[in-house]
Amino acid sequence: MDHKTTLTQHIKAPADSVWAVVSDIPASAATLSGVDAIQMLTDGPYAVGTRWKETRTMMGRSETVEMWVSQCEAPSNGRGGGTTVKALQGGADYTSRFSLAERDGGTDLTLTFGAELIEPTRFGKALLAVFGPLGMRITRKALAKDLAEIAAKAESL
Repeated sequence: MDHKTTLTQHIKAPADSVWAVVSDIPASAATLSGVDAIQMLTDGPYAVGTRWKETRTMMGRSETVEMWVSQCEAPSNGRGGGTTVKALQGGADYTSRFSLAERDGGTDLTLTFGAELIEPTRFGKALLAVFGPLGMRITRKALAKDLAEIAAKAESL
């Protein structure tokens, strides 16, 4: 049993500028108001294998999650790009897919977020059935805010 949501934000900036914001993990705590802290676990440029710990506060609770890049394609020659970020936390596998597509002199940034229980128990499935929709609404609201803040930063570059 999994839950997924997709949001798209049109950004009045070229794909390269949007990519610069999305892929600048060390600066994400300054860009995204929902991120309290970033601790890089690997050195070097943003690429497959880049790892970090991200601390966020949601619903009044601070939580740190280790994340890593599982797929990465920077935009080039007018082609969009994209990246996939993964995390495992609390018995769930989280996937965030950012896709960039140039449109109308700017860039559409689409974020698809999914959560899937790993080896779910009957109790876990029941909890997800009851609280999953509420959790996804809260998550969707936080992700929409992230996209708006990415847009503001990219448009200021």
